Amino acid sequence: MSIEENVQNVRARIVQSAKRVGRDPQEICLVAVSKTVDTDRIDRALSAGITDLGENRVQEMMEKMPELQKNIRWHMIGRLQKNKVKYIIGKTALIHSLCSLEVAGEIQRLSLKKKVKTDCLIQINIGREETKAGIEAEQLPEFLQSISAMDCLRIRGLMAIAPIVDEPEKARPYFARMKQLFDGLQENAQVSRQWLSMGMSGDFEVAIEEGANMVRIGSSIFGRR
Repeated sequence: MSIEENVQNVRARIVQSAKRVGRDPQEICLVAVSKTVDTDRIDRALSAGITDLGENRVQEMMEKMPELQKNIRWHMIGRLQKNKVKYIIGKTALIHSLCSLEVAGEIQRLSLKKKVKTDCLIQINIGREETKAGIEAEQLPEFLQSISAMDCLRIRGLMAIAPIVDEPEKARPYFARMKQLFDGLQENAQVSRQWLSMGMSGDFEVAIEEGANMVRIGSSIFGRR
């Protein structure tokens, strides 16, 4: 199928997944993961109605930004290093991968300097995998307390990458646990339960059934890397 057809297919699957559990499909945000995808192919996805793009690497995002239309909402979904924060402050709709106090401090410092608020999700290593970034679920209250004075950093919810499994259904317990953590967030001036970002090409339907309202889809739109 073409990229345009892939976008239509993914959106149809989102609708079906949401309706299975009595949810409104309109509340689910589709982020097209465009890492390693050239701008011509990205343009085709944009022409099919994609408005949110997710990138894993700051450098790649910065290279693509000038070449694509200006009304895109950019999402930094990959691991963010402290020395790269300066390039994206004020330019991203959402940073999905906050899990370091050092990085949080740099986001606060540069956001204050630029007089902007920066929206972030806290990444949870829900499968306790050594190869993945994120704090452990039990560390969430302490992490939130540690950043509570950072008034330019706004926590808009949580993000997770479930362990790779051979059947999507096996990821369900991880997504269910994430929904519990999300529902347990105490909202205040800095923290809101706006986004639960979980689910990728291989498991997003199960993630939606368990409460995700933001899914990050790459290969099901652009094909295998």
